[in-house]
Amino acid sequence: MTGAQMVIDILVKQGVTDVFGYPGGAIMPIYDALYGAPLKHYLTRHEQGAGFAAVGYARSTGKLGVCFATSGPGATNLVTSLADAMMDSVPLLAITGQVPTAAIGSDAFQEVDVLGMSLSCTKHSFMVERVEDLAEVLQQAMHLATSGRPGPVLVDIPKDIQQGQVPYTPWLADTQDCDVCSMQELDAANTLLNNAKRPIAYVGGGVQSADAQDELMAFLARTQMPAVSTLKALGSVLPEYEYELGMLGMHGTKAANLAVQECDLLVCIGARFDDRVTGNLAKFAAKAQVIHLDIDAAEVGKRKPAAASLIADLKVSLPQLEGSLTAEEWREHVSQMKRDYAWRYDYPGEKVFAPYLLNKLSRDMPKQTVVCCDVGQHQMWVAQHMKFDHPSNHLSSGGAGTMGFGLPAAIGAQIARPQDTVITVSGDGSIMMNIQELATIRRNNLPIKIVILDNQRLGMVRQWQELFFAGRYSETNLSDNPDFVQLAAVFGIPGQTITHASEVDEAIDNLVSSEGPYILHACIDDKENVWPLVPPGAANDEMITENTQ
Repeated sequence: MTGAQMVIDILVKQGVTDVFGYPGGAIMPIYDALYGAPLKHYLTRHEQGAGFAAVGYARSTGKLGVCFATSGPGATNLVTSLADAMMDSVPLLAITGQVPTAAIGSDAFQEVDVLGMSLSCTKHSFMVERVEDLAEVLQQAMHLATSGRPGPVLVDIPKDIQQGQVPYTPWLADTQDCDVCSMQELDAANTLLNNAKRPIAYVGGGVQSADAQDELMAFLARTQMPAVSTLKALGSVLPEYEYELGMLGMHGTKAANLAVQECDLLVCIGARFDDRVTGNLAKFAAKAQVIHLDIDAAEVGKRKPAAASLIADLKVSLPQLEGSLTAEEWREHVSQMKRDYAWRYDYPGEKVFAPYLLNKLSRDMPKQTVVCCDVGQHQMWVAQHMKFDHPSNHLSSGGAGTMGFGLPAAIGAQIARPQDTVITVSGDGSIMMNIQELATIRRNNLPIKIVILDNQRLGMVRQWQELFFAGRYSETNLSDNPDFVQLAAVFGIPGQTITHASEVDEAIDNLVSSEGPYILHACIDDKENVWPLVPPGAANDEMITENTQ
């Protein structure tokens, strides 16, 4: 078979059923081989849309996401989605076309050094230089993307190799599963657990990567210790768990941030001490010793030293942690903080109050709903005011913080989970980043619901300008945005605009009950801020709240 036919054949043999992409000159042989193949291709309207759709597909299922792009600008347009997948440990395979091998290095039309460009934002990148290597490289790339700590892998294939005759050779992965914990470290960890008076479970995105929610909840049931979550981990701790405190960090809940600052043992479960979580690192959980559970040894000690570390799959390490029942005094103290600092939704104004709208949406949407966020104030309000019972139901660009993520990620999630409801929550700034994907929604008749919280501003940047740049609002005014409902109507998507608090309940009912795609455009106060906020350089217990302004 040709190299292009082999690419499709191997994807099918490895269980891939859906691919996202955009054709072009250097990848045309692969698209020709795709014609009539048992592989469903979804044409997005931008390569970044293809990359994020593949990310949404992977994150909502745990399966490998796959995307195609041509050389030059096609490949460069994928880079942002690769970086996003790298930061959030998403299994992604990107296949790009490249100019023929004889033309490489000649500044040929649409030639870009994709290998060099992608190395810093992928788990590994390949350029196939010989037709004999193609089968092994593809199979190895798929294994790398999904094994250990998942991540994006790119395979760049010159056009002549796609067209050449290639032998197929099955490749067997050298399995190196992390299924054994160091007994010395395990003993140290269990000793720390049994001696702790004020432990906290600090839950990260590794729980979803390892599919270890059951093991996490079993550990929490044994110990009854309070739990806090990163943005990417939301949904890992079931919302009905009595000592679940929500998100910690820059816009975390007050109870979560205060509890972490008071704890004497921090059990880090698949998290990486991101700066948005820790605030001032020297002051973060300064009274606590750390037990770090992670599959990636490079994360242990990278930002905060660990008194004990378990380098293994979380499905293996979590059940081996013992831990006695957490002291009742600590549990009661944390529960009281949770009650004292609970969110309030009795907003006195007449305008739409975003936290109330999102909390109402959270209560009314079907149980198996995937919510995909863009980046900004709306993203933090979703994290604060919506509840999820699995991390695959909350997709938000964490490490990279990518505006334009939400709409194409929702496309991937809806295709991966056609029976479930998928909702994008975006801002009036973020939605414009990949607005062209409304065409992809319409072409494929995807019943995606879109909520736009419109303050006619780049809200999060405006908030920082207000607080830390003396109110100098440089280039954050978006008052000339289009009418989003009219814009969606051009793509055949119905919807409504609301401007008043009294309209929220009915509008949410309309959104949730709509059978096809639907857009809810909610106009909110342009001065509304996200609280609490840990300012730059501050500790997490030095939060700014609305009342301290």
